[in-house]
Amino acid sequence: MVIKSAKYLISSPDVKDCPKPDKPEYAFIGRSNVGKSSLINMLCNNEKLAKTSSAPGKTQMINHFIVNNEWFLVDLPGYGFAKVSQRSRRRWEQMIENYLRKRENLVLVFVLIDARHSPQKIDIEFINQLDKWQVPFALVFTKADKETQAIVAKNVKTFLETLKKTWQFLPQHFVTSAAKKMGRDHILNLIEEKNTQE
Repeated sequence: MVIKSAKYLISSPDVKDCPKPDKPEYAFIGRSNVGKSSLINMLCNNEKLAKTSSAPGKTQMINHFIVNNEWFLVDLPGYGFAKVSQRSRRRWEQMIENYLRKRENLVLVFVLIDARHSPQKIDIEFINQLDKWQVPFALVFTKADKETQAIVAKNVKTFLETLKKTWQFLPQHFVTSAAKKMGRDHILNLIEEKNTQE
């Protein structure tokens, strides 16, 4: 897929405020500080598209971007350790759950996992929750350039083996590096493939 255009549309505090669900939609979510904005910018070939921040938890709404005037890319708030009050966090969680369960044009959720670490309980729990809600997803291991290939490969393998204990089929997965544009074509090809099926 060639990205001809990608532009920011709107930030919504609730699923009911999102754009009309008339195009296929792909959402990106992960733990705070997993490199989500960098990945989105790399996919869209635009370093200024999603705001990158060194402070986790900056994304606090459902952010819609339109790509090639054909599909929506959605940047969701991170789950996990952003320094926010319990009340704000509960509000975010409710907003994310409502979006994931009610957005009828949502084709796939890309769940971002930091490839530098061994499996984290919070990621596994979130993935199991998606399964319960029957939300289709793929895994994206990020920051692969920040560790040796051996460590990245080991962490990815351990993560998938952890899932295998309770999962019959493993989700599709990608290993990426925003700095090296690694994994970009594979993710865009999957989106293109899904778009033709929609």
